[in-house]
Parts: sequence; C-alpha cells; structure tokens
Amino acid sequence: MPASAYTTSAKVLIIGAAGQVGHALTELLEQTSGIEPVALSRRQLDITDPAAVRKQLEKHLPDYVINCAGFNRVDAAERQQDQAMAINRDGAENLAVATAALSIPLLHLSSDYVFDGHYASGYSEEDEASPLGVFGRSKWLGEEAIRAAQPQHLILRVSWIFSARGENFLLRTLEQARHERTIEAADDRRGCPTSAEDVARVVLAILRQLTCGIDVWGTYHYCGAEITTRYGFSEALVAAARQYEELVVEQLQPVSSANLQCLAQRPASSVLKCRKLLATFGIRQRPWRSELQRVVREVYGEL
Repeated sequence: MPASAYTTSAKVLIIGAAGQVGHALTELLEQTSGIEPVALSRRQLDITDPAAVRKQLEKHLPDYVINCAGFNRVDAAERQQDQAMAINRDGAENLAVATAALSIPLLHLSSDYVFDGHYASGYSEEDEASPLGVFGRSKWLGEEAIRAAQPQHLILRVSWIFSARGENFLLRTLEQARHERTIEAADDRRGCPTSAEDVARVVLAILRQLTCGIDVWGTYHYCGAEITTRYGFSEALVAAARQYEELVVEQLQPVSSANLQCLAQRPASSVLKCRKLLATFGIRQRPWRSELQRVVREVYGEL
C-alpha cells in the first residue's frame, strides 16, 4: 500500500531510468528526503516480459511504480511497429496488471501524440484521442490497457521533451547548427516544449501529495508554459548556444512540415491544457525558455 504521511520513506521504483525523464527523475529523487528511489534501466527490466515485471516488483515491493519507459522514436515506430506496440502498449499493460495484483499505484508517462492536432487552442484531458501514427496509437493503447487493469493509476501526458542527454530535438538541432549553414524547421507545428527536469519536478510534486493519502487517480496533462513552433524553439536554442560557441549555421529557414518529408505524420498542434493538474495538485507550468537556458548551460558544462 502507499506510504502514509507518517512513513519515514516511500520506496519508488523508476522504470526506464536511462531515458530523458527517467534519468532526471532518478537524480531528483536521490536528492529528496523521504523518498527511496530504485532505478531500473531497460537492460535491467524489459517491461515486455510479464514474468520479469512481476519478479522485479516482488523483489523490491515499492510503494509506487513510475513508468518512464517507452519506444519514443516517432519515425522509427512506423518501421518497427511490433516493437513500438510491445513496449508502449503491452509493456504498459504488463505493469498495470502486476501493480494491480500487488496493490501498488502506477504513475505512467504518456504523450501529446495521442491527439491528431486539429485543435489549435489545445487539448484537455476530456478531449477524444485520435492518434495519427504508430507511436501515438501505441501510447493511446497503453493508456487504455492501464485504465482497464489498474484502478490506482495516474497517467501524465507530456509534450516536446528536451534535455541535455539522449535523443531529442534540441540535441539534433544543435548538432545541425554546428555543421550546416542553413537549418530548416517547421513553422506550422505548434506545441509547448518541456524539459525532462521539469517533468521530474511535477512527478515529485504529485508523489508528495499521493503519500499524504489523497485519492486523485486519472489522466493529467503537463507541458512548459508558452506556445511556440519548432522554428521558434530552434531560434531560441541557437541564440542560447551562441553564448558558448561559434556555430556554423547562418540561417534558420521556416518551412512547412510537409517539406521535411518525415516518415510519420505529426499533429499540427501538440498544445496541452494543464488546468486540471493545477486545480488538483496546485502545480503551475514553468516557462520553457528559462528551462532551455538551464539545459544549454548543462550541455556546455556550465552547471
């Protein structure tokens, strides 16, 4: 059962600890009193294996499980559909079934890509999911599997994750800026960039309240404050990086996303409305621009 407010320490099992959010969350919880994190990478736990999932849960008997694992390469998911479904759908179901059997609450990270992007004003938790590609569909089916199997679940949809590690838009764009004179970036895809560390902060804030015994299971949204485009984010990134090194790039070229010839179709609007999270947990959005400055400092070893 979840640790009460009077328990000295809540054991939290972090799955997918080598990913962007998993790594940030592990680092944050290791510095947090009252929480004992146990971090498992994909090499240590393959969530597509139900027996392995059950074995690790019985071994550690955590108070909470946080699933940060996922097949998050959007274009690759179109080519590797079976693997994307095995991790994002079946893996989520395996965790839901096992945690429910042991009465362990499950916190699960999902994605803005469960929506088709037709709502320019943004999406609330009540809006109907309509994913465009394999990645979004696999994340949605994973959500549905959790809802069906695990009453004590909290699904947190996040968007446009960036950090100083792993595979992400920020690091790919920075690498382009070091070697290419012109960079093309979509100016017709709107969203709210969100740092991995900011997501970790939100998860910790949720955990603190769950350990006090509040019963607020369900689906929530979180993203950084201020809507931008991929072009706008690239522009801010290049400006921030130029404080630390001379970049080859001379021009940022705004283009239609159709010109980028990506394998997977992406939602035109990935804006998530976060009012439910604020109303339930009192968690406010942080501006992504200040988070970007911090991450760029980390990239250049200034933190």
